[in-house]
Amino acid sequence: MAKYDALTELPNRVLLGDRLTQAMRLAERNNERLALLFIDLDGFKQVNDTLGHGVGDDLLKKITWRVSQELRGSDTFSRFGGDEFVVVLPELGKTERAENVVSRILLAIAEKVTLAEQEIFITASIGLTFYPQSETLDADQLLRQADQAMYVAKQKGRNRFQYFDTENDKAVRSLHEDQTRIQLGLNRNEFVLFYQPQVNLKSGEVVGAEALIRWQHPERGLVAPNDFLPLIEHHPLSVDLGEWVLNSALSQMTEWRRQGVLIPVSVNINSLHLRQLDFVERLEAILSLYPSIPNGQIELEIVETSSLENLEIVSETINACRQLGVVWSLDDFGTGYSSLSYLRRLPVEKLKIDMSFVRDMLVDPNDFAIVQGILGLAKSFGLAVIAEGVETPEHSEQLVKLGCDFGQGYGIARPMPAAAMPDWIRQWNESSSAAIRTENDGI
Repeated sequence: MAKYDALTELPNRVLLGDRLTQAMRLAERNNERLALLFIDLDGFKQVNDTLGHGVGDDLLKKITWRVSQELRGSDTFSRFGGDEFVVVLPELGKTERAENVVSRILLAIAEKVTLAEQEIFITASIGLTFYPQSETLDADQLLRQADQAMYVAKQKGRNRFQYFDTENDKAVRSLHEDQTRIQLGLNRNEFVLFYQPQVNLKSGEVVGAEALIRWQHPERGLVAPNDFLPLIEHHPLSVDLGEWVLNSALSQMTEWRRQGVLIPVSVNINSLHLRQLDFVERLEAILSLYPSIPNGQIELEIVETSSLENLEIVSETINACRQLGVVWSLDDFGTGYSSLSYLRRLPVEKLKIDMSFVRDMLVDPNDFAIVQGILGLAKSFGLAVIAEGVETPEHSEQLVKLGCDFGQGYGIARPMPAAAMPDWIRQWNESSSAAIRTENDGI
C-alpha cells in the first residue's frame, strides 16, 4: 500500500523514485540509454465533472491497462498522481525506439472508451527526455525535464509528444542566472554612469552629455552595456535599472551645478520602461526629488522601434512628460522603420543620427546620402539633430557643411567618469577659445 497506487495497482511516485534512480545507475554502468515519459491526460477533468468520479476512476483503469499492453516487462509504468503517469524505458538503443513506444501509447489512449453507456474520447500529452546527459542529473531533475516537455506538448495542441530541449533549457537557465546576477549588482550598487560630451560643432560650445551605464563587476571589471542590457531588455528589471539611471543622472547634475557645471544630460529609456502605465507619474516623482534641476535640462532618448508598438500611447506619454519640462529625442534614427507619418506623429524635439552612418559618411556615398536625407527631414519637421560617431575633424567639417551643428563621438571625447567631466569641460573650453583666437588672428 505504501508503494502502489490503490486504484490502478501501478507503482506510485515513491516506488517510481527508487526504480528510476536504479535505472539511471544501471544506464551509467552499462553505457546504455533510458527514456523517461511524463503522460498527462487531456480533458480528464471534464470527464470527472460531467460523468462523475466513478466513471473517471474506471477510465483511469482502462487507460492503465491499454498503456501496459504497449510496454515491456522491464519497463516501469507508474501513476504519478491524478491523471498523470510516468513511464521509465530502460536499455534503449536508438531514439527511434522511444518514439515508437510513445506513438503506440498515444494511439492506445486515443481509442474510444465506452463507460456508463457513454462514448468517451480522450487524448494525452507526453513529455520525453533521456538519460544520461552531458550534465549530472538526479531523478527529480529528470522528472522535471519530462514534466516541462509535457507542458510544451499541451501548449502545441495536445495529443502529441515533445522532447525536452536540453540546449534551450541551458540557455534559459543561463539567462535566468545572468538576470539574477544583474539584480544582485543593482542591489550592491555595482553600476556606474559614464558621460560622453555633446558639442556645438561650429562654436565648440559644450551643449550637453549623454549618460551611459557601465557595470563595475567585481570579477569581470568594467562591463560594457551591450554585454548585459540585452539580457534584461524585456524583463521588469530593466525598469528598475532605468529608474536607477534617471536618479543617478539627476543626482550627478545636482552635484555638477554646485561645482558650476550647468549642462543638460540625456538618458536612454528602454521600450518596456516607456510602456509602463505609471511611467509619467513615476518620472514626476523622481524629478521632484531634484528641485534645483530646471526644465529642459533632462532629455530622454528612445530608439524608434520602441515607439512603434503603440504609437498613440507613446505619443501621449511623451506629451505628458514634456509638460514636466522633459526634452525628448529619437535615438539611432535611420536604423529602424522610419516613415514620414511616423516622424510627424511622434512629438520629439531632436533626432540622433546613428553612428553607423556618420562613421563611414566620408568614404561611403550611400551613408553620406542617408545623413544628408535625415538632415533634410529634420529641417522639414523643425527638429534639432545630433550626429553620433564624430571621430575626426573631417567629420565635424562635413557635418557642419550639411547643416548639422551638434555632435558627439570619440573625435570629441570618449565616455568618461562623472568626476572627470568638469576638468574636461574646462580644458575643452580653453582649447576651443585658443582655436577661435588663432582663427581670428589669421583673418
